[in-house]
Amino acid sequence: VQLQAYGGGLVQAGDSLRLSCAASGQSLSSLNMAWFRQLPGKDRDFVVANSRHFGQTIYSDSVKGRFTLSRDNAKNTVYLQMNSLNPEDTAVYYCAADPQWAARQAGGYRYWGQGTQVTVSS
Repeated sequence: VQLQAYGGGLVQAGDSLRLSCAASGQSLSSLNMAWFRQLPGKDRDFVVANSRHFGQTIYSDSVKGRFTLSRDNAKNTVYLQMNSLNPEDTAVYYCAADPQWAARQAGGYRYWGQGTQVTVSS
């Protein structure tokens, strides 16, 4: 499975941005999907995860109500809609996938995209 994340950029506080993660090599419908983010020198922080089986989606408290994960299985692509962005959202964002449900645990995801930079200016 290969994941290609894109859509990052430089925005101002209060703006919106949509990240995309295109999967190849396996159908998205067979994968649990997640987004994590990372600052230089820090661990990857959980953002959101979506279960392929139950349709369950869990969010970190810091993004709940502002970020939304969605799937387009026909395009084999997952999206992360980010609204009301603030400077604390600045990070490299990674999409991740695994056939097993790993929820918030980065170590439980086998496949990772290359990361896309999101910078929010104040």
